[in-house]
Parts: sequence; structure tokens; C-alpha cells
Amino acid sequence: MADSGKKRFLPHIKSAFERVLSGGWIYLLFVGLFGIFLLIGIGAGIHALFIAGSRHAYATSREIPVAILIATYVFFVVASTGLCLVSSLGHVFGVENFLPLAKRCVYLAIITILSGFLVIGLEIENPFRMAIYNVISPNFSSNIWWMGTLYGFAVVFLTIEFILLFNEAHHHKAVIAGFLGVITEVAANSNLGGVFAMMHGRPYWYGPYFPVYFILSALITGCAFILFFFFLAHKAVNKKPFMESTQTALKAVSKLTLLLLAVMMIFTAWKVLTTSVGSPAAAAAALSVLTEGPYSFNFWTIEILVGMVIPFVLILASRGRNLTVMFIAAVMMIFSLFFTRLDMVVVGQIVPQYFEVGVVEYSKLHTYSPSIHEILVVLGGISFCLLAFLLGEKVFSGFADSPQTDIMKEKTTDVAGVEELT
Repeated sequence: MADSGKKRFLPHIKSAFERVLSGGWIYLLFVGLFGIFLLIGIGAGIHALFIAGSRHAYATSREIPVAILIATYVFFVVASTGLCLVSSLGHVFGVENFLPLAKRCVYLAIITILSGFLVIGLEIENPFRMAIYNVISPNFSSNIWWMGTLYGFAVVFLTIEFILLFNEAHHHKAVIAGFLGVITEVAANSNLGGVFAMMHGRPYWYGPYFPVYFILSALITGCAFILFFFFLAHKAVNKKPFMESTQTALKAVSKLTLLLLAVMMIFTAWKVLTTSVGSPAAAAAALSVLTEGPYSFNFWTIEILVGMVIPFVLILASRGRNLTVMFIAAVMMIFSLFFTRLDMVVVGQIVPQYFEVGVVEYSKLHTYSPSIHEILVVLGGISFCLLAFLLGEKVFSGFADSPQTDIMKEKTTDVAGVEELT
């Protein structure tokens, strides 16, 4: 039995390894660099947790207990939700223009969520204890428990969906797995927003805004990742021209991105207005830090200008046809979204909890700057994502989406016809 298994899988492993080696010296150089950065990041995290101690190695404190590592985790898992949602529009909900995105998007959703798990695993003082007690001692009243559990199920469903997408005969099973993945991803994402929104002691976070905002932000992040990684896959890694179906899909993604950016600008405007008018003094003070204080450059320049206004103008001007311009817009959005997550996490804690009481010791804002250990762990998480992307492109032969797309279109049409008859 074991011998037959080896005979079945060894040729596939050998073929995948050969495809990786055939990528050329530039491709292998980046694979090596990202691999090194990944090892350095893991090493920095292990050193911080088990040798130096996280309290000494990380720049977090009693006043600011969570910072850039949690922000990076949020960045990756929210991106995973967005990728899952956008990919599901095609093979789950039958929107034909999005069908060519399915395989690569599901794969990207898996590696981004694993990147988030890697970073938070190196942030938590004892991740193994967390994994054990999450199962044997669940806390059903905890948003964090639900978030972690649902994201764990999401990884399982997405992996099953990804495997089934490579077998045309199991398309309907892939649809079921994809639908379950969508449900768990959205529920986990909303619970992640609830972790912040239900902290009454942090007035800037508290309220119904973040659970809804996280879902909208996930869609925007997913669109940005699609434009970014699809361009790299075709122009830099596989060096093949875009197929017509893929171009149509990316044009549809660009239109969706325009809509989401417009909605995000309205969301942000109302968040600023409502916080400045009717919120507690601590929330208004945090907003002032973001809009007028030390984080105002991040907010107005990186979040608003670089992350929303300029990408909106670029994508609108490209009309979904100039893929290079859309790629530039995606790079700007991804860069901005990372700082948006960081600002959200840090600014929510930067105002002392006793600020409203007028205690002299807590009359000044807290400060935070990431330590070298934190920066290396973040680079490790980013490197894991990019390394997995590069390897995936060769191992799965550029995801060979054209034959699968045609079959999925036929089956999606058949399913739609049956639904109309019923």
C-alpha cells in the first residue's frame, strides 16, 4: 500500500520540483531571499518568546498590549476573507466573469490566512497552549474563541475546495466547500471586528462600526491582492500574456474595486464625523491623534490619498484595460491598507484609559514604535506569503485556468437552468 502511494505521488513531486527549478535565476533568487527572510522572522519570534522574553523583545507594554503583530495578523486574515469572497462570486454564485479567478484566489486565501497564523503564533506567548485549550476548554462567549475556531474551519474548507477545483468531476462538491468557506470566513471576519467593537474600555473601537467595516475592508483588500498577484503571476513569474477570460475577470474586479473604494470613502467620512460629534472624550481624542496629531500623516497621506483617492483615479482612468496602471493602484492600496490596520490598532490604545478622569499621570498620550524583533516577524509573515505564492505558481503550473473555466461555465449554466425550471 505504501509502495503504491509512493509510486503515485513521487512523479508528481519530482515534476513540481523540476518546474520550480525551471523558473530561472531571478525567480530562484527571490525564492531564496524570501526563504531566508522567513527563517529570520521565525528565528526572531522564537528568540523573543523563548529566550529574551516577549515583554523585553517586543515593544508592547501594559498600556499598549497589542500592536504591529496583531495589525499584521488582521491585515492577512482580512485579505483572506476578501479573496474568498471575490473568488466565490464565480464558481459558487455563478458570475461568469469571475470564474477564471477561482483557483489562484482560493490558493491566495489559504496562504494569506496561514501567514496571519504564523505572525500571531509568534506573538502569543504560548501558542501551543492556545491550540490545546481552544479545543478542550472552549469559551463560547468569547469573540476571540469564535474567531480562531471559525478561521480554523475556513482553512479546512478552503483546502478541500482548492483540491476539488482541480477535478472537473467534483465541481459541485467544490461549490459546497466554497460556500462553507464563505460562511466561515465572513463569520470569522465579523467576529474579528467584534473583538475590537465590544471593548467598552477602548472608546475609539467600541460600537457597531468595525464588524461591518471589516467585511467591506476585506472585499477591498481581496480586490487589491487579486490585481497585484495576478499581474505578477502573468508578467513576472509565468511570463505569459493574459488570456481574454482573465482580462475580462480583472476588468470586472477593477469595477468592483471602484465601487468599494467609493463606499469606503463614505464609511471613513461618517466614522470621522460621528466620532468627532457624539463620542466620549477619549474616542474624540484618539480621532484627533489620527487626524491632527502624530498619526495625521499616516491618515491623510497614506490611508486617504495613497490608499483611496489616487487608486480610485488610476483605476477609473485605466477603464479596466491598462493592467500596469491597475497594478500600481493595487500596490498603493496594499501599502496603505497595512498602515490602516496598524493605525487602527495603535490609535485605539494610545489615549490613556484614565484620560477623561484627568489623572495627571495619564494626561499624556502613550507612544509606540515597533522593535527590531517585531519588524523581523512581520517581514517573516510577508515573506511566507510571497514565497508560497512563487512556489504555488510553479507547483500548480500557473493554475491552468482555461480548461477548468470552460467546464465550470458549462456546469454553472446547467445549474442556473435547473434553478430556473424549478
